[in-house]
Amino acid sequence: MRIAYAAMGEGDLLITTPTSWESLSFILNDSVGGPLYAQFSQTHRVVRYDRRGSGLSDRDCGELGLEADVRDLEAVAHALRADSFALMATFHLGPAAITYTARHPEKVSKLILYGTFGYGSDLTKEDVKASLVGMVRSHWGIARRMLADITSSGLSNEMLERIANDEGDSIDNETVARLLELSYDVDVRDLLPGIKVPALVLHRRGDRAIPFRKGRELALHLGNARFISLDGALHYPWFGDSESVARPILDFLDDSYGSRAKVSIVDAHSGTAIILFADIVNSTALTQRLGDAAFRDKARDLDRALRTIIRDHSGTPIEGKLLGDGVLATFASAAKAIEAALACGRSGDDAGLRLHLGLHAGDVIREGDNVYGGAVNIAARISALSEAGEVLVSDTIRSLARTSAGVTYEDRGDQRLKGIDEPVRVYEVISQA
Repeated sequence: MRIAYAAMGEGDLLITTPTSWESLSFILNDSVGGPLYAQFSQTHRVVRYDRRGSGLSDRDCGELGLEADVRDLEAVAHALRADSFALMATFHLGPAAITYTARHPEKVSKLILYGTFGYGSDLTKEDVKASLVGMVRSHWGIARRMLADITSSGLSNEMLERIANDEGDSIDNETVARLLELSYDVDVRDLLPGIKVPALVLHRRGDRAIPFRKGRELALHLGNARFISLDGALHYPWFGDSESVARPILDFLDDSYGSRAKVSIVDAHSGTAIILFADIVNSTALTQRLGDAAFRDKARDLDRALRTIIRDHSGTPIEGKLLGDGVLATFASAAKAIEAALACGRSGDDAGLRLHLGLHAGDVIREGDNVYGGAVNIAARISALSEAGEVLVSDTIRSLARTSAGVTYEDRGDQRLKGIDEPVRVYEVISQA
């Protein structure tokens, strides 16, 4: 049995399982999962492999099921001579990752489970199971498109066709039918309480492939887990708002996050906040011009100054390794947030490290010392639109702070933001001081 894998990046090892039966060549494409894996590979050596019976791995695979999936993961870890690694699993391979971790706790430093489950008997109704498996066996072309619609509703017809075509190229229909039947029978619930390695569980609330409740069940029964619920319905982590997936995972992979041994269950709608996102303009070029050490010193001094400004304006700077060269903060008042943003811009100008600055308001996920969610992503996107030292705000912020003295607003029109379906009306804040 030959298992195909791809490795990218340098650093601590992160092994990611297949989601189901897609191929490496499709997932690592720049228009699919390539950007997400590129983010991971900036700080880690990332390895992803094809499941037996699919993709570039051997197709004539004989045995299928949980034990076979665990042996494939063991083989990849052995081939890499891995003493310890972080393990990320999604969709059908979640139970295999859970089983591997239970058997090899000394190998897995951290466990990440996205859009997966601990047992499959209640994934859907019995008649739906029978219909789906029957459709796969008798009408594979129609079934492929139907599976794409379930997992990726909302994508363009072109992308749905690409997903369906990849499945047709990657695996035969009888193997898919067998894997589906086996997934409905799998049950690793008895292993969950004994897994004590730090675990992060993420699940989208509208996921049609794996119900949201399955993610909560995993987190509740794992011995040391954090659960983050995400907005949206797209099952695969690399489509749609992939930033909301990447950010908590990258933070979790940081040593300081994983060392906090506490169970935490959080909801997507855990509060509304005014969000300020500030980021240093052209930090890569500045690092090259100033040198790593000099840039880090200047950025550290500016970071302290910005956090002081934020606190002086009744805001809360978010601690933790979240934004690289930037700062994220929340406020209860839109007016105070605007005042803080303008002051931060002046501080950046004075330090010779000019800032992109953006503000938005909405529901956020409050998890420990951090905040996540779609509203945070919109604030970041608005910040990226701004010129050096300029403060841009969404129409939501302008409406909330309409009566603020000392500022006016210049309409920048509707803006299409990456990963956001609807355009966002954006305004520049003009200080009258």
